[in-house]
Amino acid sequence: MVLKKGVKFFQRLINSKSLRFGENYEDDDLVNSDEVMKKPCPVQIVLAHEDDHNFELDEEALEQILLQEHIRDLNIVVVSVAGAFRKGKSFLLDFMLRYMYNKDSQSWIGGNNEPLTGFTWRGGCERETTGIQVWNEVFVIDRPNGTKVAVLLMDTQGAFDSQSTIKDCATVFALSTMTSSVQVYNLSQNIQEDDLQHLQLFTEYGRLAMEEIYQKPFQTLMFLIRDWSYPYEHSYGLEGGKQFLEKRLQVKQNQHEELQNVRKHIHNCFSNLGCFLLPHPGLKVATNPSFDGRLKDIDEDFKRELRNLVPLLLAPENLVEKEISGSKVTCRDLVEYFKAYIKIYQGEELPHPKSMLQATAEANNLAAVAGARDTYCKSMEQVCGGDKPYIAPSDLERKHLDLKEVAIKQFRSVKKMGGDEFCRRYQDQLEAEIEETYANFIKHNDGKNIFYAARTPATLFAVMFAMYIISGLTGFIGLNSIAVLCNLVMGLALTFLCTWAYVKYSGEFREIGTMIDQIAETLWEQVGIYLLVFQWLILFSCDFPSFAVFVLLLFLHMRNVKRMSSVFRCRIFMN
Repeated sequence: MVLKKGVKFFQRLINSKSLRFGENYEDDDLVNSDEVMKKPCPVQIVLAHEDDHNFELDEEALEQILLQEHIRDLNIVVVSVAGAFRKGKSFLLDFMLRYMYNKDSQSWIGGNNEPLTGFTWRGGCERETTGIQVWNEVFVIDRPNGTKVAVLLMDTQGAFDSQSTIKDCATVFALSTMTSSVQVYNLSQNIQEDDLQHLQLFTEYGRLAMEEIYQKPFQTLMFLIRDWSYPYEHSYGLEGGKQFLEKRLQVKQNQHEELQNVRKHIHNCFSNLGCFLLPHPGLKVATNPSFDGRLKDIDEDFKRELRNLVPLLLAPENLVEKEISGSKVTCRDLVEYFKAYIKIYQGEELPHPKSMLQATAEANNLAAVAGARDTYCKSMEQVCGGDKPYIAPSDLERKHLDLKEVAIKQFRSVKKMGGDEFCRRYQDQLEAEIEETYANFIKHNDGKNIFYAARTPATLFAVMFAMYIISGLTGFIGLNSIAVLCNLVMGLALTFLCTWAYVKYSGEFREIGTMIDQIAETLWEQVGIYLLVFQWLILFSCDFPSFAVFVLLLFLHMRNVKRMSSVFRCRIFMN
């Protein structure tokens, strides 16, 4: 815990170097953590652990920001920027910070020679932001209707870098979408189909984490298309973006069902959808390694559209207050929602999202398993199906082994994705399912055996007969209490026998009939041979019909022993 707090302190200390615009902190001395929290700087509230690909909420940092006395009961506006890594999310957020600090000025965008500071950013091809960061100064804004709201700016870890799994990307995007009132989906050059599919996956991952939702779970999604190169088709800005988005998200009758479902899902997840087309900032921005955000290096078209974009999101009349299930959320509430949501993503309740290759390979192998299992079942139906007569257990086992081998060969012959090691797991699954199905075929086949069907009444009759003899003997020698107990057991066995006969005749109360069969099976397996020996001693000197009853019971018991050995071998294989 001490180590974690130390790490968090140094993270805040490093981030504190980018504070207000135009200030130079190169000669600053080290400051303590309390001073860092007082200065405007980005603070990481969701920590990303790369070793186990898990996320942790820094509750202390979040509470210090959102539970300040002057804002904790205000309704909150959360503007988040998400998307692929190295696409300029932090760069955009820093212009939002300039607006929030200078929104009353027409020249809020800054001077030509003023470096861009705030959320840490840099050029290059490696990621900069990890987890989720927020600006530690919450802005209190007076709305035109006279109310005050708190505005929080959120920066997120870029998706699809070389160190993040699909689950990592989905968790960050889902968590930021669930806690923000406006999610800016930062894309480069165009909205491609894979962008929409990733959006579908990430929002579904967030929707699963939320409890029962009877309306659209998320609020505003703004598609921000960077480096837009087709202004002759759709003009820069909001109006051109609106026309472009309508075309991209239009559901057409001649579209494939998969494409239709993606678009329907996006429409069903967000209450409001928008799109803004932003031009390229210029070659100096893209290629100069020493670029530090000065406006003199940025193209005029980009600056013009940036002046339109930022107020569109952050002007007092355009602010979107955070709502969950139709209720406004305060700063205090948002802390609790963060705690609840992070626990869900730290647990194992949610399924892990998979890459397209893994999901396709799983579906491919599962289809092969289903086909091979179906072949086995159809062939076994021809051997011992419902309209087939009883077959000897040894013959049934031999057929099972032959057909199982055929099913496995069919599975192996299907071309599958994932490689041999991946497919081996599904072959093991197929073998286990076949053995389970075989156990059911054994039971079905035994049900056709007239001797097997007579086992329950024979067992109950044997119990009644034994109790009758013991009752007579113990009564004769004066052990009346034992005689009464034997009579009670004999009456209970008679009741079971009559009930069992009624169930078999009427088809009602099948659960009771199954329970009686299980009791009879237990008696047959555990004490059946002793009952037979006892009856043999009694019946040996009796007439031939009684001796015939003994022979029948002994034959049934021997067949049961043989059947149980076959089932036992089957269970041993499955285990």
